[in-house]
Amino acid sequence: MKVIHILLLTTVLGTVSAADARAQTDLETAVSHLQFRSIGPALMGGRIADLAVVEAKPQVFYVGTASGGVWKTVNHGTSWTPLFDEQPNGSIGDVTVHQANPNLIWVGTGEPQNRQSSPWGDGVYKSTDAGNTWTHMGLDETKHIARILIHPRDPDIVYVAAVGDLWGPNEERGVYRTRDGGQTWENILFIDEHTGAIDMAMDPGDPNTIFATMYQRRRTGWGFNGGGPGSGLYRSTDAGENWIELTEGLPEGDKGRIGIDVFRQDGNVVYALVEADARRAGGGRGGRGGGGGAARSGLFRSLDRGDTWEKMSNTNPRPMYYSQVRIDPSNSDRIYVLGGSLMVSDDAGRSFRSDGATQIHVDHHALWINPNDPDHLILGSDGGVAASWDGTGHWRMFDNIPLGQFYTISYDMRDPYYVCGGLQDNNPWCGPSNTRSFHGIRNQDWYETAYGDGFWTVVDPTDSTIVFSESQGGNMNRYDLITGEKTAMRPITGPRADGDTTKAYRFNWNSPLLISKHDPSTIYLGANYLMRSRDRGMTWEEVGGMDLTKNIDRDTLVIMDVPGSEPQMSIHDGTSTYGNLTTVNESPITFGEIWAGTDDGNVQVTMDDGATWENVVDNIPGLPERTYVSRVVPSAHAQGRAYATFDGHRNGDFAPYVFVTEDYGQSWSSIATGLPNGWSVNVITEHHRTPNLLFLGNEIGVYMSIDRGQNWTRIKSNLPVVPVDDLAIHPRENDLIVGTHGRSAWILADVTPLEHLSTELLDETGQLFPQKPVTMWAQKGDWPFYGATYSASNPPRGALIRYYLSNHQDEDNPAEDSVAQETENEESVLDSGGFSLTIEDAQGEHVRTLTTPSSDGINEVVWDWRYDAPYEMDEAPNEAGGGFGGGPPQGPIVLPGTYTVTMGIGAQSYSTTVEIKADPRRPMAGLDRIARQETLMSLHTLAKPIYEATGAMERLTSQLTEASDLISEHDELPETLTVELDAIEDDLSAIQSELRTIRNNAGIADDIQASSTLPTSDQLWQVDEAWDAMPHLLEQLNELILNRLPAFYTMLDSEGVRPHPGDAIALPSRRGRR
Repeated sequence: MKVIHILLLTTVLGTVSAADARAQTDLETAVSHLQFRSIGPALMGGRIADLAVVEAKPQVFYVGTASGGVWKTVNHGTSWTPLFDEQPNGSIGDVTVHQANPNLIWVGTGEPQNRQSSPWGDGVYKSTDAGNTWTHMGLDETKHIARILIHPRDPDIVYVAAVGDLWGPNEERGVYRTRDGGQTWENILFIDEHTGAIDMAMDPGDPNTIFATMYQRRRTGWGFNGGGPGSGLYRSTDAGENWIELTEGLPEGDKGRIGIDVFRQDGNVVYALVEADARRAGGGRGGRGGGGGAARSGLFRSLDRGDTWEKMSNTNPRPMYYSQVRIDPSNSDRIYVLGGSLMVSDDAGRSFRSDGATQIHVDHHALWINPNDPDHLILGSDGGVAASWDGTGHWRMFDNIPLGQFYTISYDMRDPYYVCGGLQDNNPWCGPSNTRSFHGIRNQDWYETAYGDGFWTVVDPTDSTIVFSESQGGNMNRYDLITGEKTAMRPITGPRADGDTTKAYRFNWNSPLLISKHDPSTIYLGANYLMRSRDRGMTWEEVGGMDLTKNIDRDTLVIMDVPGSEPQMSIHDGTSTYGNLTTVNESPITFGEIWAGTDDGNVQVTMDDGATWENVVDNIPGLPERTYVSRVVPSAHAQGRAYATFDGHRNGDFAPYVFVTEDYGQSWSSIATGLPNGWSVNVITEHHRTPNLLFLGNEIGVYMSIDRGQNWTRIKSNLPVVPVDDLAIHPRENDLIVGTHGRSAWILADVTPLEHLSTELLDETGQLFPQKPVTMWAQKGDWPFYGATYSASNPPRGALIRYYLSNHQDEDNPAEDSVAQETENEESVLDSGGFSLTIEDAQGEHVRTLTTPSSDGINEVVWDWRYDAPYEMDEAPNEAGGGFGGGPPQGPIVLPGTYTVTMGIGAQSYSTTVEIKADPRRPMAGLDRIARQETLMSLHTLAKPIYEATGAMERLTSQLTEASDLISEHDELPETLTVELDAIEDDLSAIQSELRTIRNNAGIADDIQASSTLPTSDQLWQVDEAWDAMPHLLEQLNELILNRLPAFYTMLDSEGVRPHPGDAIALPSRRGRR
């Protein structure tokens, strides 16, 4: 057996100058505070890999997702917390909780479902504090982990089933064991470099007995082979020291995927789902040889711990993707088989019904059955998590976890704009980037535009009610948002002029769809030909009549030594065709210039609208043959320039490939510096205004370049580690829209600061970035009691002000060394309070001083369009707060107009302007706005004396109460004291009543602010009443403060009535040690 120790490896990749290193560090710091905003959706969930439930508290459970990390709920799904956002990998294969100590959690990364879109992992992680913190425990190169078992009595003993690399051979696969909590690992069951462990089960009564299923499989860019002689079912009865293959009663010859489960109450009862469809025994790693049939696969049962097996039925739905069997913990005859539907048997698997999970999403991968209440089940599918409390009779879908797996992302030009995109197994959808609701963006704000696995989804640029969508296999349709009508328009070969009736188009799983930048009536759709419609999909033509792929017959290609022409288990599952277009783009500046990339590695360009094509891929240096083209993007700034990204992981190559050409593909340069190895590139996009600014998405996040790809910097901040499958920049709002494959959609608002980033700027003390215009959209609420319903945040209400600050010394300037020595103990300008950010109106009048962060890098603060608060609160005068509405005090919202933002850093000053626009839905004449604003400003002025009067009243009331208590302690005092006290209290009560009326009248500011009309006559009367009453009230109150109360306190003092200082404190005698 192989023993693996966790080592810290340091790899020197190259030498970098100190200046370059510092510049890169400064750039990383500069963007570290930028905040992404999640916009959902959560309605449809996403693919679930595994569940781990605390049996003693089943309301606490963990969810491992295919590409969205680990999530935890402590209230049975009412709310969720992501636990894995800061780890290096978010693709989860297994999550396991130790039932004797539920704080101990193990996670294996890399989902094991063998999809063409399955991300890969980097080993195992352990938490000892219920998921709050994690430690990476090794097995880095296992790629995909299917199951983890923890010894029930000795938590230091852990078993890991590693399936290994899906896309190529590797030896880091099989069953691993640790006996020291993950410090060292042993590979205790290894078959070969093509075969890994896909499932394990432990005998609950004898933890030394372990069943493991081994799986030989390989996926490539052109297909899938899901079986071979390496697959099999094994058992160890000595904690993994020795293994025997179990074969008696199981199908002979080559096998595919096998799922396993052991009955909780009797370890002799074992069920297995066995795939053995393609062939009987044969030679070759892929299992050459003939024979076999679907009837050989099915569900098998053993009553003697696996020594012998009996076939119960042929049931085994799509084994490559599912192969999960579960036994009811209290009834060994009740069996669950997971598949497209949840199949349930009550006769030990002899017959099944397929209605176990109706009215919820299909495609099930994980099932937990409560051992204390078998009617309670939790189910994980391609659509998220659901639970039943009545034995599958009814289900609750948890639609409050944003796990959407976007393949593509786009936008429209409405205001606010909508984001559209296709989701894995969850249809194409569109949803708003912002709503007019206080409650944010909720699930019901999203609408679907088609069915199936959602891919390219684009909105007609001339009519936002028309959406074109594409699902698997080129199934394109047009959706009318007004009527809800969907029109199918997939191009087919149809009758051909050349009489060829055998030709059929080959579409990719994710066929590219494009609306022309030059003619919105023209639509392109990629097959093996580029298809074009000039009438919005009503008729189609081949652009140039040329197959743009290598046109390789995949039956001639070999997977694990087996050509595609021979039988293979789950053959090509998930890859319907090979040799098709994966990306299509049109030059925005040159009509007739079209670029196309293919899954078999061609990069084609035409300069004459498709009349002729040139394949320029051979001009790209260092690119392996037949590497999948993920994007080709012609520049919007320079003719001849185009960017291309390639995804080699389908060939077992995980390096980043990014190139640029300046001459229409005749020559190319690599621009992958700074991108991490091990994570392939999915998308690149060029900023529409700034040619040097590029964005890129790979399998773990978003990267940017400010020098056209010469260097790359990750923008991490609060964006979780997640595959980024698509990026788009909204041309009006300048927002970066991120389509993640596992955490739904995100927005980085207004990337203008990134347009201005440069190495020169990084050396400056500060910079205030230009501000885009902002509209003061009014918001409304509705029924607020919506429980656990998911909602994403709207953008903050206000103007987002971004500015750059730097505290660093110039490390490359030796002339500054002496200065640095003299000032090393001094505060920087920022730390010493020499930083300010203020707002002025067009007349130069002060509006607002903002409280702002002052960290190194790009900072951001939201100005909520308001004036300074009328006063600063010392202590809230009452429980409701200092503001008339019960909250903190705030100034009125400004008038629409242009305002100057000024940033001060010591003696330096930076300024920019921001235009504040009125809500166009609330028209109001200019003079009316001014009149309304004058009313609000008068109330703003009045707010401070009202607040101060309220505080004075509370202070005086407290003092008089104390005085009354002191008087009551003395029997013989002049009656004049009590008479004066009563008179003052009566006057104070009258003032209090009048102040209450003034507060009520002045408290209408929010009502006036909320409406885009002039104040009503009653409101104006209230304002006048408040102002008219205030002078008299302050005159009375000040009389008490300045004259009557001081005189009254003098009278008390003359009679000896004063607070008693208390008794003297006695010192006791010292005892003990002296």
